[in-house]
Amino acid sequence: MMPPRNIVILTGAGVSAESGIGTFRDSGGLWEQHRVEDVATPEAFARDPDLVHRFYDMRREQIQARAPNAAHLALARLQRDWPGQSGGRVTLVTQNVDDLHDRAARAEGVVDADVIHMHGEHLSVWCTACDARQGWTGALADRPACPSCGVPALRPDIVWFGEMPYRMEAILTAIDEADMFVSIGTSGAVYPAAGFVRTAAELGAWTLELNLEASQGTDWFDEARHGPATRIVPAWVEEMLSGG
Repeated sequence: MMPPRNIVILTGAGVSAESGIGTFRDSGGLWEQHRVEDVATPEAFARDPDLVHRFYDMRREQIQARAPNAAHLALARLQRDWPGQSGGRVTLVTQNVDDLHDRAARAEGVVDADVIHMHGEHLSVWCTACDARQGWTGALADRPACPSCGVPALRPDIVWFGEMPYRMEAILTAIDEADMFVSIGTSGAVYPAAGFVRTAAELGAWTLELNLEASQGTDWFDEARHGPATRIVPAWVEEMLSGG
């Protein structure tokens, strides 16, 4: 493999699991004791907004009590140091709706970290009246007014099932320009993210999976390394930055 210049990294729930943030579904198909259909679809919000708001208020509060782990911090260091070493860039695309990549970037002094939250963010709200999006750390269950327009029409700024992921054009452009595509902590089951490896491979990028165990898409990768994210991600980043 030729030394890569531009790298695209896709992360999923597995990179945040060791920070105490639960993965999307457990083996029973539930998300923190709720059916996904009851808390993560536009229809669920229309049917029972109180339930949906309570669920996301709880998640929003929990996430603020968590901290980036060694995997988040290692990826931030790669984003910080790789451009100077290779002349290229590292684009980080995350399916996670926590802010741990962003906090890790600030902790490591990354300027203008390229982190794309394709499924939205817990610490952001979207006003369905005026279309404004803004940072938010409090509750929504009591129907606060939108700071921009004054209408109590805020919802979690989360991409629910049936909705279009954010910034797909930017993601596909980054993959098109990538020499290396790395998937970390993903199940390989949720599309369109699960299809990114095929796109990258067809465009000639070297592909690597870093995951706790083999994913549903492992066979699509040129190489796979399995183990806890806090162990295998820092080791890989060190390997990249040392030229190994």
